Amino acid sequence: MPDSERARTTFSRAEVAVRAGVAAGVVDEYVASGLLHPDDEDRFRPGDVRRVVLGQTLVNAGIPLDAVVDVTSRGMASLSFLDTPLYDRFAALSTTTFKQLSERTGVPVESLFVIREAIGGVVPEAGDLVREDELLIAPMLETWAAEGFALSGVERLLRVMGDCMRRVTDAQAAWWQTEVPARLAAKGESPGNMGDATVELGARLNTVYWDALIALGRANEQRTWTANILEMTEQTLTEAGLYRRVKRPPAMCFLDITGYTRLTAERGDAAAAELASTLSRIVQRTSQQHRGRAVKWLGDGVMFYFPDPGPGVIAALSMVEGAADAGLPPAHVGLHAGPVLFQEGDYYGATVNVASRIAEYARPGEVLVSQAVVDAAGDVDASFTRIGPVELKGVAEAVTLHVARRA
Repeated sequence: MPDSERARTTFSRAEVAVRAGVAAGVVDEYVASGLLHPDDEDRFRPGDVRRVVLGQTLVNAGIPLDAVVDVTSRGMASLSFLDTPLYDRFAALSTTTFKQLSERTGVPVESLFVIREAIGGVVPEAGDLVREDELLIAPMLETWAAEGFALSGVERLLRVMGDCMRRVTDAQAAWWQTEVPARLAAKGESPGNMGDATVELGARLNTVYWDALIALGRANEQRTWTANILEMTEQTLTEAGLYRRVKRPPAMCFLDITGYTRLTAERGDAAAAELASTLSRIVQRTSQQHRGRAVKWLGDGVMFYFPDPGPGVIAALSMVEGAADAGLPPAHVGLHAGPVLFQEGDYYGATVNVASRIAEYARPGEVLVSQAVVDAAGDVDASFTRIGPVELKGVAEAVTLHVARRA
């Protein structure tokens, strides 16, 4: 719906209650408190729905409604920002239940529940109302199901999408909370006007933010689609006897920062955030240069996937060197090669577990690799010094390890 149409939309008291997911009497309480101001025809605006939703969120968090009324009446805070177009993206409840949506789309209601799960909500019941933004996600399930794809695969994809977007928006919110209020306060904004001031700034920042987010998604899509095209082409040529690719197992890599937990305890969260930011730049750039990727952060380290062990070894050496050059605490790395299971954006299996244990065994500044990595590394610019079979915690058999160094 265009913003001009949204601006003209009004709701009755009953409709506000439905869209906010509250009892009808709650809306009357908000009107009596002065937080809502219906017009002469007793109609309410979309911002009023958002005020009720936010107010109930605060109440459920233990902040009394009268306290909210008190700070707004004193001019110490304002909820007027909820009337701006920037907050039109805050979805309310629709008038459609999950059961009705299932009947309309032909998608099993249990699959539709995954939409709520993907955005971080509590799994609903069939009679619960669907959110407006969830209605925009449902066509993905409906279309893919109509094309004959198994819904289990679409559900896995939705969960991964939701998890990735939570990480992105959590990082955005943390940046906003740290940077924006301090910047506005330095410019002389009063606490009571802070909400309106952040909306003005947010209107400028969010346009370019979402453009960048979409562009990043499409750029990564191009990269992965190109990889798929390459793999399918190689497979076709191999089956035709026109090409033979040397098959090597992938490598899993774990990088840990020595003393990370102690360092953050001593220096605080700000130091931890700065360390993580510096390390992120190093490992992302280096892993991508060697055809790998960072899979996930693990508190004091990072897990990587490399389709070819040889470049993975060089990337590991470069990351350890990069951490030292940046003045970070010493990093230590473990790599193991072998089959892995990929599911919902993550990698699983014995290869992953052994790589993690190798990293734990490595000393500060050291890159340790298994015999499987050495065997599959090929002609790589590195040397390997055997240190013998090693008993690793949680691994049934001893693993032959080597120290990797620049050749």
